[in-house]
Amino acid sequence: MFAHRGGSKIGPENTLLALARGMAAGADGFECDVRLAADGVPVLIHDATLDRTTGASGPVHVHTSAALAAIDATCRFVSSEASWAVPAPEGLPTLAEVLARFPRARVIVELKDEDPRLADAVAEVVRAARVTDRVCAGSFHQTVLDRLRAVAPAMTTSASRREAQWTLARSWARWPFPMSPPYRAFQVPERVGRLRVVTPAFVRRAHRERALVQVWTVDAPDDIRRLLAMGVDGLISDRPDWAVPARDAFMAAREM
Repeated sequence: MFAHRGGSKIGPENTLLALARGMAAGADGFECDVRLAADGVPVLIHDATLDRTTGASGPVHVHTSAALAAIDATCRFVSSEASWAVPAPEGLPTLAEVLARFPRARVIVELKDEDPRLADAVAEVVRAARVTDRVCAGSFHQTVLDRLRAVAPAMTTSASRREAQWTLARSWARWPFPMSPPYRAFQVPERVGRLRVVTPAFVRRAHRERALVQVWTVDAPDDIRRLLAMGVDGLISDRPDWAVPARDAFMAAREM
């Protein structure tokens, strides 16, 4: 079970507070988004601009990591539950800071920039932290993933959008599958519009490609039970406080 952006419904997304809350809720790890700051440091934020999630505005890439750390990244968070109130403002953390703060968490790092330099920077941070064994990197951008695989062949990567589309197509037909695909996981939604991505056939095809299937974003206990029964390997949730108990109950019932 992974906390999506740390658990974006229990804390301000991609902040240390949200990540800590997601892990405290029992998640095995978390998914986070990274972009390059002006000084070439990967920082946690989903959007290309600061407007939606912080107290500032404008593009992320024009600010240094130090400047981004001083921006309030918690002020836009709203929850109807008093237990999820924000105790104090926080800025944007760096990827290096996050990996050091959570030394046992499994981490999915989503590279949001199209700039291949982000791949170089993430590879260097992961290598310096010596956490290659617990980090999986993904991106919608094929060129960024290709660059990461070239500079850090020991790192685990997930499938790009294009690679996931090919696997989905192969799940409908009896096409050959790659014996040694460059990815080891799929992070995919169950549906894209009217198209159902995650099906028993897709899960079987992914497993034949020796890749895990991790589905986002899943909060409802009924959906969690259904997807686990389908054979998916992991779930990425905005509400790990709901998702973890549902997962545990499903696993306990299956072992009876």
